[in-house]
Amino acid sequence: MKAYVFPGQGSQFVGMGKELYDSNPKAKELFEKANEILGYRITDVIFNGTDEDLKQTKVTQPSIFLHSVITYMCMEEPPQPNMVAGHSLGEFSALVAAGALSFEDGLKLVYKRALAMQKACEKNPSSMAAILNLDFDVIDRICEEIDEVVVAANYNSPGQVVISGSNAGIDIAMEKMKEAGAKRAIKLPVGGAFHSPLMEPAREELSVAINETNFKTPVCPIFQNVDGNPNTNPESIRENLIKQLTSPVRWTLSVQNMIAYGAKHFIEVGPGNVLQGLVNKIDRNMTTEGVQ
Repeated sequence: MKAYVFPGQGSQFVGMGKELYDSNPKAKELFEKANEILGYRITDVIFNGTDEDLKQTKVTQPSIFLHSVITYMCMEEPPQPNMVAGHSLGEFSALVAAGALSFEDGLKLVYKRALAMQKACEKNPSSMAAILNLDFDVIDRICEEIDEVVVAANYNSPGQVVISGSNAGIDIAMEKMKEAGAKRAIKLPVGGAFHSPLMEPAREELSVAINETNFKTPVCPIFQNVDGNPNTNPESIRENLIKQLTSPVRWTLSVQNMIAYGAKHFIEVGPGNVLQGLVNKIDRNMTTEGVQ
């Protein structure tokens, strides 16, 4: 069975999608439609901007969404997924791929999400860090013992968890986790504490837009970040999407549940190959490929 998975923030690069735009009339039409929806030529930034331009959350998120979704919609053979999932931002791409959201609605929500998250980041100076080779339960315990805001944000694979919180909380947690045996603790070049309580203002803002958006029954189950379980109910999909901003991304559990559901072949659609690497760390018996 085929599982289509979609990457999140961090996989972007300048020029992504340019070849597709130049060679595929359908892709060009969709990119130009995106320019109209957003009210500015985001394609100029994606194709010809600088790395710094593309790193802005308000640009990064719609850019990755567009690359992933347009690539998926322009594949030579129409994809027939048995299941889908996306990492954080990638969940919106997955919902469009599964037919639960329209291209237009997906892009509008992603842009609102990006603006709301950027605003929350500016309000609460905060950061994230990757913790390598330390058990999930040890990481959770250390986060709970710290008085500052700090939580596990991404359970990416066995041996890789990203924590999220206030700048002080992250610094304390990194030291404590190295003392507890972590192989490495690496601060990430991000401007905020994604998937933590510090994103509550963004969650409240985005929830209004999500509740006003039409969700349809997807053509296949989507394994959502908040609980890692398969879902086809539009209302519970909507609820989980609202919870996602302040909840951890349970990627390891999602992939394990997809495998239990019958997934044998994981296809990552969008920039980079991060998710292929994570799938291989979770279960070496899976076959993976990327479509860019």
